[in-house]
Amino acid sequence: MNFEYFIAKRIIDSKAYKSSISAPIIKIGITAIALGIIVMMIAIATGIGLQQKIREKVVAFNGHITISNFDKNNSQESVKSISKKQEFYPNFTQVKGIKHIQGVATKSGIIRLENDFEHIVIKGVGDDYNWQYIKEYLVEGRLPDYSKNRNQEVMISQYLAERLEFKVGGKFNTYFPKSDLDKPPSIITYNVVGIYNSGFKDFDELYVIGDIRHIIRLNKWPKESVGNFEIFIDDFNDIENKSIEVYQNTPSILNTETVTRKYSGVFEWINIFSNNIYAIIGIMILIAGINMITALLVLILERTQMIGILKALGSSNWSIRKVFLYNATYLIIIGLFWGNLIGLGLLLIQKYFNIIPLNPEEYHVSSVPVYLSVFYILALNIGTFILCLLMLLIPSYIITRISPVKAIRFD
Repeated sequence: MNFEYFIAKRIIDSKAYKSSISAPIIKIGITAIALGIIVMMIAIATGIGLQQKIREKVVAFNGHITISNFDKNNSQESVKSISKKQEFYPNFTQVKGIKHIQGVATKSGIIRLENDFEHIVIKGVGDDYNWQYIKEYLVEGRLPDYSKNRNQEVMISQYLAERLEFKVGGKFNTYFPKSDLDKPPSIITYNVVGIYNSGFKDFDELYVIGDIRHIIRLNKWPKESVGNFEIFIDDFNDIENKSIEVYQNTPSILNTETVTRKYSGVFEWINIFSNNIYAIIGIMILIAGINMITALLVLILERTQMIGILKALGSSNWSIRKVFLYNATYLIIIGLFWGNLIGLGLLLIQKYFNIIPLNPEEYHVSSVPVYLSVFYILALNIGTFILCLLMLLIPSYIITRISPVKAIRFD
């Protein structure tokens, strides 16, 4: 145990320290560190959690990258077909990092009731569809099965089910108008086997998931056709690079589009969360640092006589500064300990019990999502500790300006 650490420990353990004028100031400094860590942890965990949850929902219904025909069609309906006989299907081996590729098609229809009607879009999927991406949003019933013969099973959203008073096991007629308006529309009677709730109103109020073979028949497409392909990749952060690679490895008549471009408004909105997180971290560290600087200055002022005695005994300025820096380090560690304990406790409660709800119409989720990672928790603690300690080097310089004679006589 070196000299500086020994003196610092004696200061911390002394009764005078615990009952001195600086004690309330020091407690405020510790509290500021703890509150700063709590606020920063909550900001990061909920901000990243919200970003990831919304991103997962958009990707689940669209894929990361879409391959479609070049056309000027801006509607929700697939107009031109694409043959499934492609080099990149069913396994896109030309590009690394692609997890799954599936063929889908969409077609607008009208649900006709006795006293009302509703416009919907049937999203046709086949036996290559990966249900794992939307399985977690299933709230009632089961997933449709399109692995065998063509059937009328569909999965509708909870929004449509409540609006149209549909239940699992119920049936409804869907009308599909033909291009020749003089001809009667095609009618399909669908069976509701599952109800999903993504919390994303843009999807829930419009999409019904059904068998793609009905759309192929209605559009009179070749049997092995789809409206477009949806690609899922391993790393979302690499989506732009993968989109370029996919485009370079597909026929020139096909176009690629990332989900970030297709729903640019949504992704621009959730990217704002990152700016908010950085702002909160900066403000909290600044507040905690200022409070610790104040506490250290008060402690130096209160221990002026001790500083004079140590200088008179031959201690160097840096050795005395280390005494107070060791003391400040101890206080920072205490603040970090309580901040982590309380912050992690609150986040774990929210993660497993969802006690704080959100309006799904505004945030697309029903409760505050929480993202926890050992990496960001360690980075946050280490970063806060280092920055606060660096900020304390400046006020500790005051010790070098203290005269031993005046300090011993200081009262």
